[in-house]
Amino acid sequence: MTLAAGAATAPPTVPGRLVLKLLPGRPATAVDAALRALGAHGRQQKFPRALAPCLEKRGSVNLRGIYQIEVPVTLSLERARIVLLGTGVVEYVEPLYIRMPQYQPNDPLADSTLTDLAASQYYLKQIQAYRAWDVTRGDSSIVIGITDSGVRLTHEDLRQQIKHNYADPINGRDDDGDGYVDNFTGWDLANNDNDPGYDIKIVHGTLVAGVATARTDNGVGIAGLGNRCRFLPLNIYPNTPTGYFAGVEAVVYAADHNCKVINMSWGAAGGYSRYEQDAMTYAAVNRDAVLVAAAGNTNADLQFYPASYDHVLSVSGVDNKDQKSPAATYGHRVDLVAPGLSILTTYGYHGTTPQGTADADYVAVGGTSFAAPLVAAAAALVRWRFPQFTADQVAAQLRQTTDNIDGLPANAAWATRLGTGRLNVLKALTQTSRQEARVLTSTLAPARPAYLPGDTIRLAVNVQNLLQPIAGLTVTLTALSPYITVRQGTFAAGNLAMLGRANNAGTPFRLAVATSGIPLNTTATLRYRLTAAGGYQSDQYLDIVLNPDYVVLNASDLAVTLTSRGNLAFDDLAGSVGLGLTYRGSGNILSEGGLLLATTPTRVSDRLRSSGGQARQSFFSLGQATRQQPGPRADQEVRAAFQDTIPVAGSRIRSVGMAVRQRAYAWSTPGRRDFVLLEYSLKNLTADTLKPLYAGLYTDWDLPTPDGGASNAAAWDSTRALGYTYALSQQSTSTLPASYAGVRLLRGGAPAVYSINNNAPAGTPVRLADGFSLAEKFLTLSSGTARAQRSAGLPSGADVSQVVGTRITRLAPGDSTTVTFALLVATSLPQLQAAADAARNAYATLLPTRPAALAEGFSVFPNPTSGPLQLELPARFGLVSVHVINALGQVVRAQAGSGNLARLNLAGLAPGVYTVRAQGTAGVRTRAVMVH
Repeated sequence: MTLAAGAATAPPTVPGRLVLKLLPGRPATAVDAALRALGAHGRQQKFPRALAPCLEKRGSVNLRGIYQIEVPVTLSLERARIVLLGTGVVEYVEPLYIRMPQYQPNDPLADSTLTDLAASQYYLKQIQAYRAWDVTRGDSSIVIGITDSGVRLTHEDLRQQIKHNYADPINGRDDDGDGYVDNFTGWDLANNDNDPGYDIKIVHGTLVAGVATARTDNGVGIAGLGNRCRFLPLNIYPNTPTGYFAGVEAVVYAADHNCKVINMSWGAAGGYSRYEQDAMTYAAVNRDAVLVAAAGNTNADLQFYPASYDHVLSVSGVDNKDQKSPAATYGHRVDLVAPGLSILTTYGYHGTTPQGTADADYVAVGGTSFAAPLVAAAAALVRWRFPQFTADQVAAQLRQTTDNIDGLPANAAWATRLGTGRLNVLKALTQTSRQEARVLTSTLAPARPAYLPGDTIRLAVNVQNLLQPIAGLTVTLTALSPYITVRQGTFAAGNLAMLGRANNAGTPFRLAVATSGIPLNTTATLRYRLTAAGGYQSDQYLDIVLNPDYVVLNASDLAVTLTSRGNLAFDDLAGSVGLGLTYRGSGNILSEGGLLLATTPTRVSDRLRSSGGQARQSFFSLGQATRQQPGPRADQEVRAAFQDTIPVAGSRIRSVGMAVRQRAYAWSTPGRRDFVLLEYSLKNLTADTLKPLYAGLYTDWDLPTPDGGASNAAAWDSTRALGYTYALSQQSTSTLPASYAGVRLLRGGAPAVYSINNNAPAGTPVRLADGFSLAEKFLTLSSGTARAQRSAGLPSGADVSQVVGTRITRLAPGDSTTVTFALLVATSLPQLQAAADAARNAYATLLPTRPAALAEGFSVFPNPTSGPLQLELPARFGLVSVHVINALGQVVRAQAGSGNLARLNLAGLAPGVYTVRAQGTAGVRTRAVMVH
């Protein structure tokens, strides 16, 4: 199991294209209806000829259920996921990532210490290639798939090494019936043609092919480590306007066309993809291909894909002295290393042979791109030497026969993070008594992208012995992080024959996450130590993420993610940070949500979508969101604090200038399970009185409908100040528990609501198809209830969103005000309205001294306060006295007054809620005040 959490920022993606995978045996009719609702089209089966899963090959996958779809470039990934997963027949929806070649030019002028090495293949001696060739030189039947840029097919050291497909000669027909016309010399997957040849813009493929398979014994050039083994050129980079990156497609193509080894000298940090993992598993398990990938040139410890996927040998680089290459990636996901600096290889850019044959030149290059094909070529030799080995066994043989380099002083900083050592081809071909047991899968329960303080975890593993029989195998789990305690960490797997398996599903490992003190977004490493009789020992590692910068409020039937910066459901537009909002075990139903503040069309603060697929970043955290269970007032309570930037005269800052303290409450008791309360204390940090201040919640609900179309509509209940979204066809099914969802304003000033059709045509006042501008956000907050009767989505339903807010008449410098909302989900409108009423009653119990109705014209600020308090009353109120009363009814402050203004000092009072009672000639007014 590979966890993506904690990895680097995701790589770029192909615009306007997604992939989805259908669950086995499910009809696609609902998916097609969902695609129409999204404006998507072109559902095309990615791998129609892929080999079906085989029961005898445990872990094999089905690629035939994967489809590529064309989508509007403005469609968000999370929106597509919600709608398509809501059909109940889709396993996953993902982008197509673009992975780049891992090539670093290695000029003598850039590093003079490498000048002597650049003119020779020093690395062949370093990895014992010459002696290895005395054992075997491989065979032309062993083919290495070079998935890369195009290759110079006419190069003198490559042209005789190409594996041709004689079953499909160049004649305009698909003679072998594999779906590719005239794929005689590989294929160009990126541009969908039969020319995988050289592109002058990218020479990378030629360089990689030479390292692995350059012709030997031809009296010219260099010798590829693969010797007699051949290569299949597969271009993965576009050179036409309609082309796109096709690394994954090339891997599947290579596996389907009998490549026993596949090299991937490309990749990117982060961007874990189940689609890509499925393709790797298919090639390795279904098709029994050895997958080799460059670990990357990052000089960092991180997840790098495809190298970090399961079933892939991750290869990092060293220099001629076995010292880690300066730029090479390191970490527990690296399997082994190979020379990766000053690697002399085929170039094919300038020269010609005396006979005039194009491109006979050579160049010394560096990067893990050229360490990987050395390992791929070694794998090809091992496959020929041990034809009975599976792909996993070939990988194990390579890992277990390396030369350990951790003991070198220069590598001390990277000990245990350079894999098992540096490739030794001779050992790989001659040492037949090696053992390797390996954890094949790790299953965490509950399965989450990250774990919160106090969580408990079960971990089940599946172990296989890959090489010689092993006796008394024991797997011991150790936490290499102080924030995880292993409560049960031993699994006796026993004696295992070659390819024997064992698992601990019945008695899994048990872990506990620390309850406090964990830094935000901590990656915790777990180590599996596998030991057996005779001194065998090997280590594997598993990373999990702890204490993410969000909390989940889940005491009620709603489980909602609250971030430290004002967002709901997710902390990013991609929906990758956070667990969303679910109801009674449903899938996520809120694609985006969060706090929205404004005072003018150019002064708006939020972390919501803006334009170009980006989000604004107005708010920054003042402290991590924390969850208390039970809380003093509810079964669960959350606290968070954040603020935006304070505008300065003449600056271009377009924020409001507000400090926000957020509180949230949830209950597990009957009658209070359909809502959570969100309370925001807003403090004016500027030197100006904000006249007025607008505050609201934006929610982009996506309630599922039976046909998968997410045909929603938005409406307004004026008697409750309740804005809500509903699924138009919810009456026709009882299997969709979340049919209504909304937001009720419980505390603040004058209510506001604005319902939005997300796919509204050009000319609409708020049109999200081209972004959500500051002016549009201000409009949604400042329109009051003028659009209350303009329901969005009717009559046939649409993708809708809504803003429910409030207008605070004025907020003086340093003053505070409080606005409170209820977030609600229900199965029917009466239930939603009942939940809204229950939320009002629940909030009243939080502040028991709050009057049933606030007197018009009576203002107190700042509220909450740490001491100073100012009262403003109607002009003819005739103030006589002011009393401050605690929750026990006791008067704790009193002073005389006159006119309509008064100032008090509540410093010294215990934190809590008090009632301020103003006695005047015109009557009595009371307000609730919180002292902190």
